[in-house]
Amino acid sequence: MSLALLFPLGLAALAAWLLPLLIHLHRHEQRQVTVFAALRWLQARPRPQRRLRLEEWPLLALRLLLLAALALLLARPVLQGATEPEAWVVVAPDAVLPDDLAAGDAQRRWLAPGFPALDAPAPAAPVPLGSLLRELDASLPPATPLTVVVPSVVSGADAERPVLGRPVQWRVVAGAMPSAAAPRPPARPPLSLRHAPEHAAAVRYLRAAAIAWHTGREPAPAVAEVFDAAGTDAALPPRERPLLWLARGPLPATLRAWIEGGGTALVAHDAQAPELARAVPLWRDEAGDVLVRAATLGRGRLLQWTRPLAPEALPVLLEAEFPERLRALFAAPAPAPTRVAAADYAPREGTRTWPQPARDLQPWLWWLIAALFLLERWFASGRRTGGRA
Repeated sequence: MSLALLFPLGLAALAAWLLPLLIHLHRHEQRQVTVFAALRWLQARPRPQRRLRLEEWPLLALRLLLLAALALLLARPVLQGATEPEAWVVVAPDAVLPDDLAAGDAQRRWLAPGFPALDAPAPAAPVPLGSLLRELDASLPPATPLTVVVPSVVSGADAERPVLGRPVQWRVVAGAMPSAAAPRPPARPPLSLRHAPEHAAAVRYLRAAAIAWHTGREPAPAVAEVFDAAGTDAALPPRERPLLWLARGPLPATLRAWIEGGGTALVAHDAQAPELARAVPLWRDEAGDVLVRAATLGRGRLLQWTRPLAPEALPVLLEAEFPERLRALFAAPAPAPTRVAAADYAPREGTRTWPQPARDLQPWLWWLIAALFLLERWFASGRRTGGRA
């Protein structure tokens, strides 16, 4: 535990100590001279040398202490390392606290956002287990013992075991956290195409792919319901629908704004956009050659063919798997698995500990200043009513 000053220049206010000292010295010099007639005929003698003597020193000391407290208040003192290392026991949802951990003075909390007390209602599961463990490790003092109670199967795990700055007592009990809701199957929205005349030969392949997406629906939809083809001057579809843009040259401003707002567009091999210089491969053929690459543009995605949409340049157009591979380009990435055996997810120690916030002493200083001020006023009023000079 140590004292620190956030604004040390505030101590310069201690120069105000000169003010009460000068006031007291000036009051000491104020003396009224009274002439006695009988003393006029006495021979004058040298006056003894006067020594400097401070009067009413308790009042002076109170005023000096009051000024010192005000200067310290301006310096913003804080107390570092003042947090007591109280033990913590956190329980994951769907886990039962063991009897040997139910007694004692430890803090007992749910392993959930906000870390509510254990006597509060159990939070809903699953929770982001890995993120919560790292947050708790960063918020607790380094010397605080931590015990985590989890069921044998946990959900909300991330890509790697948590690495914390303290050893953790990892208690696995019977039970299992529920898994996250299964993702809904990807939607099969209509496919929109905007193309220039020189790319008209690719329309039939894309129309066939859009119809294949909806094969098996009852009743069978009309072609106009599943495939929307028009020229590049036509209005763009809603952002929820996949869009193919087959035109040479830079992307129009309207298309860029459409993508930046969250849309996904697959453009021709001869389209141009600065973002494509940072594109990464998204679809390769059996030989490893890139067929489609992807880049981000605002909140949306910009995809590009690397070859013309013709069978001689892109033989995959004639393959049976082409419709599903095309639909997969527009599908959102599948979420990573978050369900794991608790024994395999035990945190390990190895990261640095986080500094704890210092305790602000300003509230205590305000109380001290108020007490000193009242005491100083009491002494000053007593001096006046008591008739002291």
